[in-house]
Amino acid sequence: MLADGYHDLPEGKIAAIVTSLEMTTPPMLRPEVENPSWTLHRLSAPTSAEYLALYRAVGTDWLWFTRLVTPPDLLRMDLDDPGVEVYRLETSDGEFGILELDFREPETCELVYFGVTGGLIGGGAARWLMNRAIERAWSKPIRRFWVHTCTLDHQGAPQFYMRSGFRPFRRQLEIADDPRLNDLAPVDSASHVPVIPLA
Repeated sequence: MLADGYHDLPEGKIAAIVTSLEMTTPPMLRPEVENPSWTLHRLSAPTSAEYLALYRAVGTDWLWFTRLVTPPDLLRMDLDDPGVEVYRLETSDGEFGILELDFREPETCELVYFGVTGGLIGGGAARWLMNRAIERAWSKPIRRFWVHTCTLDHQGAPQFYMRSGFRPFRRQLEIADDPRLNDLAPVDSASHVPVIPLA
């Protein structure tokens, strides 16, 4: 347990407060856009390149990096596992969304990755995608659906998840290498998080 006060952060690192949230019963779905202009497609065993392109398209502005540092053989194992489901939301104007569900833990579904590209934020696509995620998760015999978000994500993410029926149950501090300093993300991405270069 960290004591109150300041704690040194090594050079080249970023820190985020991670909030984990869960639901243990299916919620009532929130209102969504009718006749949306987007579609959702399951990617059955996508290539690593196809998956990472989608991951970067959605996650670069939020400094998503975990999959970028996952060893290729482990990433391939995840993508090939029948307990992992990856979906791509597509639009006619080139915007995207990602939905990744992990059913490998018994009676549990983790919402591993969820988000839409910038042009879709605020237009109803995220709500529509979340409703599909909830439907898919609870279509299986689970007792728990959970997700985590952090202070690097969109500032409205925790409230969005809570409106969707999730309730927070844990908070953690995550420290990691800044992906902009090791060529995993463009140096001008995530303008809400200042870049502190290595000395």
